[in-house]
Amino acid sequence: MQQTQSNIASPSDINSRRSLPLPSPSAMRERLPVDARLAAQIQAHRQTVRDILNGTDDRLLVITGPCSLHDPKAALEYGHRLSELSRQLDDKLFLVMRAYVEKPRTTVGWKGMLYDPHLDGSNDIATGLNVSRHLLLDLARLGLPLATELLHPMAADYLGDLLSWAAIGARTTESQIHREMVSGLPIPVGFKNGTDGSIDVASDAMGAAEHPHTHLGIDDNGHSALLQTAGNPDTHLVLRGGHHGPNYDADSIRQAVGALQAKGRNHRLIVDCSHANSGKDPLRQPEVLHDLLQQRASGENPIAGVMLESHLQDGKQPLQKPLQYGLSITDGCLGWDRTEQLLCGID
Repeated sequence: MQQTQSNIASPSDINSRRSLPLPSPSAMRERLPVDARLAAQIQAHRQTVRDILNGTDDRLLVITGPCSLHDPKAALEYGHRLSELSRQLDDKLFLVMRAYVEKPRTTVGWKGMLYDPHLDGSNDIATGLNVSRHLLLDLARLGLPLATELLHPMAADYLGDLLSWAAIGARTTESQIHREMVSGLPIPVGFKNGTDGSIDVASDAMGAAEHPHTHLGIDDNGHSALLQTAGNPDTHLVLRGGHHGPNYDADSIRQAVGALQAKGRNHRLIVDCSHANSGKDPLRQPEVLHDLLQQRASGENPIAGVMLESHLQDGKQPLQKPLQYGLSITDGCLGWDRTEQLLCGID
């Protein structure tokens, strides 16, 4: 007898997704608010970053800190040290702390404090949002400007008011959704070149984010909404190397500047001393930085800033408890002693 196809959904179809409620962005901000003094500080930090990117402040922007935050205690210790160092070096450097709570993955793995704050695969995002915002508030209260990579667009609604700078990673620079998100952010945002090293994709992203957009999103109360954005005038390029090697050398930077100018983009850029530019060896970051400083000293000065992956200890460790204190569980980092020596040696 011929069988007929059933129209009844299989259990796998029914159970393929489940949802759990999260606090709305407005509820999270009410629970962990930014007071008027801190808001003014963050606005001033954003303006300083803009001034450096526009060339009206000749200091070097240095975005430094752990590849990703996983231990609030260690992050705060790093923040205290960086805040003190910032006061010493403020005449020549503007130090911004990396405060990355999302970790992009090529396949699978730990996605960052926001997603898995307990480091055990429980994916307690409600706690992750709370821990992440609380930690960023504590770091900002140290007087530090903060930077993060905005991986999931909704994260900006929960954390964006605490940031002075943000990055869009190499894997998401091509994403229309991220370009639309950036067009509505009141902060300077750097687009990284593609993982293949290409500049055009980041240049196109900058152009798209400079324009107004109308797109789907959520409002402050967590409801689906039509969002209209004004465009972001403070986008720029971040060079991070690619599959074919680094792109921090003088020839690569000249080519990048030429490509940006040809499309009418801001040609002042930031260079990531890590990732493909260091061959993923954190201890080579000083070598990259020294090359960039020589380029700045030559009179050609499109290099507005640099990025460093730095933690309390050199290197990295697997995510296996017990964990060593102050040691990255994602990309390898330059330890604090080397970081301090490196930054204090910048003329």
